[in-house]
Amino acid sequence: MDQPSGRSFMQVLCEKYSPENFPYRRGPGMGVHVPATPQGSPMKDRLNLPSVLVLNSCGITCAGDENEIAAFCAHVFELDLSDNKLEDWHEVSKIVSNVPHLEFLNLSSNPLSLSVLERSCAGSFAGVRKLVLNNSKASWETVHTILQELPDLEELFLCLNDYETVSCSPVCCQSLKLLHITDNNLQDWTEIRKLGIMFPSLDTLILANNNLTTIEESEDSLARLFPNLRSINLHKSAGLHCWEDIDKLNSFPKLEEVKLLGIPLLQSYTTEERRKLLIARLPSITKLNGSIVADGEREDSERFFIRYYMEFPEEEVPFRYHELVTKYGKLEPLAVVDLRPQSSAKVEVHFQDKVEEMSIRLDQTVAELKKHLKTVVQLSTSNMLLFYLDQEAPFGPEEMKYSSRALHSYGIRDGDKIFVESRMK
Repeated sequence: MDQPSGRSFMQVLCEKYSPENFPYRRGPGMGVHVPATPQGSPMKDRLNLPSVLVLNSCGITCAGDENEIAAFCAHVFELDLSDNKLEDWHEVSKIVSNVPHLEFLNLSSNPLSLSVLERSCAGSFAGVRKLVLNNSKASWETVHTILQELPDLEELFLCLNDYETVSCSPVCCQSLKLLHITDNNLQDWTEIRKLGIMFPSLDTLILANNNLTTIEESEDSLARLFPNLRSINLHKSAGLHCWEDIDKLNSFPKLEEVKLLGIPLLQSYTTEERRKLLIARLPSITKLNGSIVADGEREDSERFFIRYYMEFPEEEVPFRYHELVTKYGKLEPLAVVDLRPQSSAKVEVHFQDKVEEMSIRLDQTVAELKKHLKTVVQLSTSNMLLFYLDQEAPFGPEEMKYSSRALHSYGIRDGDKIFVESRMK
């Protein structure tokens, strides 16, 4: 049979990992030696192969000599073939079937939708535990075939495949723990529920950058669909518009981690409000948007939640509010404390036998105050001494010696006194 035109896997492998290009040994299993065949091998007699092979964006279209692949790749357990030109699953099968210890395979951005994956080919993937098919436009029929032949598959990546619907597999995949299916167009919750049916052991579900709308499912049904779900990522789910959808997440019995950024529901809140309201509504989570929720933060958030909703009409108050009132009781509103510095003060200005009440700006300096007092006390600024008396000070007046010092640094308040004296007594 004629080999497909283009560069072969084995050709690229020899070029990248030849002694000239990859001269150093990098751990066990490197420096594989294969004697030349009688016909003469086109390879060097030694390649420095790591156990993780990265051959992305190399223009690979076919496998090449299978005996040579088997000889050189017996120790390989990770293989990145992303962004090549592989369009025939048979060629992929020839590569994978000769890498006996392969656990991780990345086939992203290869045009594999152009061929049909037969079960005989998929069988060569049997040992793979992590499979990446991002931007491969793999059909659900292809995915189903893979699922039936990979009994140990734990992680599956199906991003950027233009999925608008999910097709249920005839067989459940009990081994899958992580499904990464971001950047598709899965809008209706009825499609997401099919994932729960197909993957009952799912631990992590990453749905970011889909257009998911409301979660239309009863609490009991959600618990049955995703009984083992520990982490869910709903970043940029453009259709989530109501808090009831967030409350539905409490139906997943083992949920601990939630990622919820960039959804319309939360845009009108401040960053602090978003986090506190989410933590208070999701009592079982221990991590939100990648940050751990400490016990103290949870209590603060739940108390904030009570105060946030305490003035709402009864019909708008969520059920969670009543649960938290039962836990903490009805809380008093927090006192509003104005922490802005005082901008002015009413003080008594004493000079000789005269006393005049004045309002002075506290952002001005001692020198500026002297200019202001010039007309009041009829003294030049160079002939003026100022003393400040705090009404509660136990040590008497303090001389205001430094011309550039701001008045607010003295802590001047209403009712305090400023004494003016002449240097020329």
